[in-house]
Amino acid sequence: MCGIAGLAGADAVRHERTVGAMGASQAHRGPDGTMHAASSDGRAVLAMNTLLIVGPQAMPGPYLEDESGVLLAFNGEIYNFRQQAAAWGIALAARESDAHFLLRAWAKIGPSCLEGLDGMFAIAVYDPRVGGLFLARDRLGEKPLYWRLDGGRLAFASEVTTLAGYGAAPLVLRPEVIAIETPTGVDTPFQGIQLLAPATLLAFDIASGSLDQHTYWKLQDCQPFTGTYSEALAKFSVVLAEQIPLRAPGCDFALLLSGGLDSSVLAYLLRPPVCVTVRYPGQDRLDESQIAAQIASDIGAELVVVEPDHVDFTKVLPHMMSALDYPMGNASTFSEYMAYRKVAELGLRVVAGGLGPDEFLMGYVRHCLVLFGPDAVLAAGMDAYRPLAAKLMHAAGEVLDPAEAATRLVLRGPDPERRIRDLIAAAMERAGGDLARGLTLADLATAWRPLVMTSDKLASAYALERRSPYLARELVELSYRLPVEHKICHPAEGKRILRDAAKALGLPREVWGSRDKLGFASPVPSWLNGQLAAWADAQIHTALTEAPASWRPLLESGLKPGGRFDRTRMQALMAAAWFCDQTVRAAA
Repeated sequence: MCGIAGLAGADAVRHERTVGAMGASQAHRGPDGTMHAASSDGRAVLAMNTLLIVGPQAMPGPYLEDESGVLLAFNGEIYNFRQQAAAWGIALAARESDAHFLLRAWAKIGPSCLEGLDGMFAIAVYDPRVGGLFLARDRLGEKPLYWRLDGGRLAFASEVTTLAGYGAAPLVLRPEVIAIETPTGVDTPFQGIQLLAPATLLAFDIASGSLDQHTYWKLQDCQPFTGTYSEALAKFSVVLAEQIPLRAPGCDFALLLSGGLDSSVLAYLLRPPVCVTVRYPGQDRLDESQIAAQIASDIGAELVVVEPDHVDFTKVLPHMMSALDYPMGNASTFSEYMAYRKVAELGLRVVAGGLGPDEFLMGYVRHCLVLFGPDAVLAAGMDAYRPLAAKLMHAAGEVLDPAEAATRLVLRGPDPERRIRDLIAAAMERAGGDLARGLTLADLATAWRPLVMTSDKLASAYALERRSPYLARELVELSYRLPVEHKICHPAEGKRILRDAAKALGLPREVWGSRDKLGFASPVPSWLNGQLAAWADAQIHTALTEAPASWRPLLESGLKPGGRFDRTRMQALMAAAWFCDQTVRAAA
């Protein structure tokens, strides 16, 4: 189930055709049917794009609970729905899904049911008993949901461009886009359209037109783990072995297998029939395909290797940017896109990937740099990251505040108003003095949003359901609770507890002993300074003729060559492709 849209207001039923068109614009998210339904009182119309994963005979949504009149549109998966149905006394037939459970749970206990859900979801519920529309997202924002107010009505959709097509929405350049390549918080590049924050319930009272937003879960509220490392490892291993397999669908699926620690552990626990990896010929630094092949062989899976080149990039860029809705920073975007395309070509509908451990278990080099300092990291053999470490090099005697250090490491452009610095400082303050937990909260406030949203948007462009098993609630909360020494005790070896769990699972030493993190990195930045330089310049110059004045400095910055770690040119090119897509949409 991959897309929702709708409208609530006193005269909503008069706009039923509009809602139908909104749903149709997202039809690629749910190829098994796009339908819409009006509430019995005519004050809400909900649309849903349905992707059937296990039950091909299941009815597409939206879903209506006859007795209460509650109407539901649902995008996502509730992994613990059968356990919660038993706990709450909710009857389910053998073939009924998590959507049926959620509908009855809401009718029975209302919004408080959100606290018991473990999964990824974006939901819209109209409850005629209280005359209100409710929107909610999962704890970590795996499923997107945008909304806007217009003339006393509230409109919402899974894709921001669906809402931009609903009414005028001027483009706005948020300063954060220049600073870290992505909007932050709930902002979007469209004036008047907001992203609903993760773990948030929005209630819209139709009679009064009032809005109320409530955060129903906060990671920082989790109490610290106080046991020994041995106890922590035992607990972590049990939770890992219990929770990861619950995210495997009851059908054939693919795993994105980079050959790194995170995806390799998933391979051993999920046992996917197909693994997909991405390799760039001639780019040995980025090539982990040999390890991926070994892992696939160990679990008896077919390994499919995708080998894109620079010509592929020029061909797919328009569709990739259309799928993303707007430019957002992510170094692995092209690799991920090509992997999803191959999974769809294989006829599969579900794909899993390894998001999570880097953020919650100190897996990024930037974490090491803040925790141990640049000298210690470079001395530990991480010389390839000297350009990143250089951001923390300063005059002797100058003491860098951790929030300042973390800010320098995530910035990719100017931050004159110190918005990113303030965002990171506030996140660290919420961690109550624990630096590792503060870095996790800082990641969630900055770099996390484009990672999790590109995964959903690019997969949905190919009618795939993307699952991230490490984001199981119990696993996330336990990882956050662990003291820093359980996560990292050496500058070049983050994710300590996951490495030890992988070792116990029998993974090869090349996986749990590796110090370097690659993931699905790509050579796109070097292409843009090499064989694609003239093409990139032409794309950016074309966009400059269409872009608003406020966006032109960003585009113009991409006309200058960049270094190995500089993504300015890539960001400008993605913005250029996006503007071209906006022009095409406007003409249509």
